Amino acid sequence: MVRTVRNIIRFYVDGFRGMSRVGRTLWIIIIVKLFIMFAVLKVFFFPDFMAGKNPEERSHHVMQELIAR
Repeated sequence: MVRTVRNIIRFYVDGFRGMSRVGRTLWIIIIVKLFIMFAVLKVFFFPDFMAGKNPEERSHHVMQELIAR
């Protein structure tokens, strides 16, 4: 099991090490886009409506949202 995990990690490390400049640039772009999608957009467009509510208030909110739709 440990040997298999090491082989997988070594495979990816060697692949990234042998990557061309264009490949590295593309991976950097992908990582930046994922960060923007999951970190920045979540904060501004998906507020946490359940923050600070007890379980009864949470269930009431969910029930209201399901009935309204």
